[in-house]
Amino acid sequence: MTDRTVNNLPAATNDDAVRCLFAIELSKSSWIVAVNTPLADRISRHTVKAGDGTELIALMERIAVRVGRETGRRVEIVSCYEAGYDGFWLHRLLEAHGVRNYVIDPASLQTDRRARRAKTDRIDAERLLRSLMAYLRGEPRVWSIVRVPSLADEDARRLHRERDRLVAERVQHVNRIKGLCALHGIYDYQPLRRKRWAQLEGLRTAQGDELPARLKAELKRELRRLDLVMEMIVAVEAERDAIVEEKASCMHVNAEKIQQLHALKSIGPEIATVLVGEVFYRQFDNRRQLASYLGFTPSPFQSGRLAHDQGISKAGNAKARTTTLELAWLWLRYQPDSDLSIWFRTRVGTMKGRIRRITIVAMARKLMVALWRYLETGMVPNGAVLKGV
Repeated sequence: MTDRTVNNLPAATNDDAVRCLFAIELSKSSWIVAVNTPLADRISRHTVKAGDGTELIALMERIAVRVGRETGRRVEIVSCYEAGYDGFWLHRLLEAHGVRNYVIDPASLQTDRRARRAKTDRIDAERLLRSLMAYLRGEPRVWSIVRVPSLADEDARRLHRERDRLVAERVQHVNRIKGLCALHGIYDYQPLRRKRWAQLEGLRTAQGDELPARLKAELKRELRRLDLVMEMIVAVEAERDAIVEEKASCMHVNAEKIQQLHALKSIGPEIATVLVGEVFYRQFDNRRQLASYLGFTPSPFQSGRLAHDQGISKAGNAKARTTTLELAWLWLRYQPDSDLSIWFRTRVGTMKGRIRRITIVAMARKLMVALWRYLETGMVPNGAVLKGV
């Protein structure tokens, strides 16, 4: 998921400088660079080898030198590209060479809604360049700019994201093993038990025969893969727990915030790590910005006499939103005397189903605002209990 900015206003213009504008369409085969300079009204295009940041910087400098020589004024280079596979390394490289670069959320760009439209890298580069020109003219809503995390913040959240991938892989191996066993009428074999290897040797088909040789060999290979994944999960969780336990060997840029969240009942090491790594490493100006980033803002629909509510936007960080909803249910269980839990029970009572699910979303938004204030000011949410108290 990308981190969209809240303040989307263009940077102030500099009357002493002329601008050279670059829009970079990234792909694995080549980079298409659309260029606009004060020397011509038309858009020129250049092709750069994919991944060659040095060649791209050299191209920008050549064009800037020529523009500066012919205009006799200082040249400012402004560039942009869409967030995606290449991440943020190119942004950091451009910024290090004095280029003002914007990383754009691809979903925020306007597109032609016709069923069949021309779509090429060349057209996309020109469209991106025109959006950059409109943004610099003072149209901030033409797109949404990604807020690029620092290298330390980006590295810190690898921990919980790697664990998510490993857990998903563990589920795949377990399902594959159970599926192979089910082909021969075996339904009681549990691959996650400690004695899984010993139990494998005693498995028999529904007719009481030994497992076929090739099936047994495949099951053993799957179990070895499962063992390796489980070892990796243990290693990742040990590193995560070291942050919570304040071990001296642990180096984490947001360790203090993780420990603060973990001090509250209902928040375990995983949820604390995810919330800080995905949400609270950022700075928010107000609660609306926080709710927008989580996708908890309403999405009204109004056209003529037709008007209805479409629910929350779900346009923010999906991982953070899922974890927040999980925490909201845990909060009801382990913080029953807090103001938020009382607020939820007052409105829901004994009702089940859709009303309960809608209200938990509203409570999750309130809970995240309360946790944000707790991390910023140290004010514990009303009625909440700390661990060990």
